[in-house]
Amino acid sequence: MKKAVVLLSGGLDSSTCMAIAKHDGYELYALSFDYGQRHLRELESARKIAEHFGVKEHKILKIDLGQIGGSALTDESIDVPVDRDEERMAEEIPVTYVPARNTILLSFALAYAEVKDADAIYIGANALDYSGYPDCRPEYYSAFEEVARLGTKRGVEGRPIEIKYPLIRMSKAEIIRTGMKLGVPYELTWSCYRGGEKACGVCDSCKLRIKGFREAGYRDPIDYELEPQW
Repeated sequence: MKKAVVLLSGGLDSSTCMAIAKHDGYELYALSFDYGQRHLRELESARKIAEHFGVKEHKILKIDLGQIGGSALTDESIDVPVDRDEERMAEEIPVTYVPARNTILLSFALAYAEVKDADAIYIGANALDYSGYPDCRPEYYSAFEEVARLGTKRGVEGRPIEIKYPLIRMSKAEIIRTGMKLGVPYELTWSCYRGGEKACGVCDSCKLRIKGFREAGYRDPIDYELEPQW
């Protein structure tokens, strides 16, 4: 059976991506990270999502990007922006961008994929309803796939590891509709940039999630501090 490593944050997109990988017929290996982020609430979700989809193995690696800083997600002295509209989100790369995060995480995933002799790496990157991150663009993933081909034993042997990013051109609503069809338990996922018992509803990630559920015609099953209008 073909194998895939899925980068699983515990959020809406990565959980949908895992459902797609399973639907595509792969044996699943999940990789999550404690990278020094502001909270670990999302890792609780990652564990539950991995269990739900019956992954063969789920590893949570600890790396400390907080020592580097430069992001509101890894440095508590930088405030997480709230109540931004979509136009403002698109104007500039926000302070929630973690420098080179996807490059770092994909590098770990590439090593893990080689060890497991996996054929593909799935990542839930999205270039439409996102907060302007440069490592969420299709040209970035095409370039990384070439790095994977040139820099791995499998690649040199003519069996390159494919980088799959099936959500890249989907709107958040399309992602949610896809996940609903594939049985993603969105009540187990976590997207909020801020920790807590309930999602804040006002950070960029929450606002994009709420918009996606509203446009998809569903009510988000998670709790918010201030319940949105559906």
